[in-house]
Amino acid sequence: MATKYISADELAAVIKSDKVPRKDYFIVDVRDDDWRGGNIKGAHNAPSYDFLAKVDDLVQQTKDIPMVVFHCALSQVRGPKAARIYAETRNLLQSKGQDIPHQVYVLRGGFSDFQAKYKDDPDLVENWDKEVWASEWSI
Repeated sequence: MATKYISADELAAVIKSDKVPRKDYFIVDVRDDDWRGGNIKGAHNAPSYDFLAKVDDLVQQTKDIPMVVFHCALSQVRGPKAARIYAETRNLLQSKGQDIPHQVYVLRGGFSDFQAKYKDDPDLVENWDKEVWASEWSI
């Protein structure tokens, strides 16, 4: 199964559309302690350190949602890994006729790129803290 990616612009368009969060789409942020400092509005934090233990619960909560987007800080390791585990678990349900057709995506560039572009838009980013991003992510 190839990983499917969604860009920050594509995700922003979904969020700003008439689609209903947690009904038409669901955003899963698998950052751990780095969740601090801001998040995509309405994102569900499912830390990567215990994601495997809780994936079945997440699938049950989201099995009727057709679009699920995963990300971490950069979407290079944690986000794609969680998306793969989730997709495999959910696809098993669908193969048994217990789920709807769905699409699992990884946010290209993660929250780092998303917040760089949209941090000033309260419809897209919440809890953004300039101090966190200035100290932890600047060169």
